[in-house]
Amino acid sequence: MEKNVLVSGGNRGIGFEACRQLAETGFKVWLGSRDEEKGNEAASRLQKEGLDVQQIFLDVAQPDRMDEVRDRILKEDGRIDVLINNAGIFPDKRSSILDIDTVTFEDIQLVNYFGPYFLMSSLMPVMLKNNYGRIVNVAAEMGVSQAMDAPMAGAYKASKYSLNALTRLFAGAARRKNVKVNSVSPGWVKTELGGEKAERKPEEAMEGILWLSQLEEDGPTGKFFRDRDELEF
Repeated sequence: MEKNVLVSGGNRGIGFEACRQLAETGFKVWLGSRDEEKGNEAASRLQKEGLDVQQIFLDVAQPDRMDEVRDRILKEDGRIDVLINNAGIFPDKRSSILDIDTVTFEDIQLVNYFGPYFLMSSLMPVMLKNNYGRIVNVAAEMGVSQAMDAPMAGAYKASKYSLNALTRLFAGAARRKNVKVNSVSPGWVKTELGGEKAERKPEEAMEGILWLSQLEEDGPTGKFFRDRDELEF
């Protein structure tokens, strides 16, 4: 049976490449995008490559609409197999934690932390009921405890550190079921967020995402990886 996957922030960068490679692997892909026009354009590009990709409106900053996303996928497919929490923002790259304004701090937490929390809270009960699910949280090596000593990009670091904590909490809640929850760092990637000086192209940063989305029942859960190498957080 073909499995399905929902990718947040799927219209560009890492999310778009994840949609492409997951579809090439045999998934039906729900390409989540908060901009429906850009989402439709991205999905159309992949459909022209012969890939099974469908756009769905998904704004992780609107937690009250997560159940709408869940219900639409269930209405069409009857299940939700895999979730890739990829959507994120990084507006405080050069800002000290002392300099960032409260509104920006809250916006970063809303998208990078609360968005994945509410999305997992909505979708995981479906996975638990079906006794199958794979959740991959796209985190960052800037979100580990050792990175917290430097004050720059503090709000972003805090959001990604918190996302790793969520990974462990949700993994623990699902441990007796065949539902795996892990975090992955794609590395420094050439995207709008990562910039042109980044080390990797999006297509080079997919190994961990693809692996964790297809884990066997005895695979890891509650862990943080760079590709397939486990990291401490």
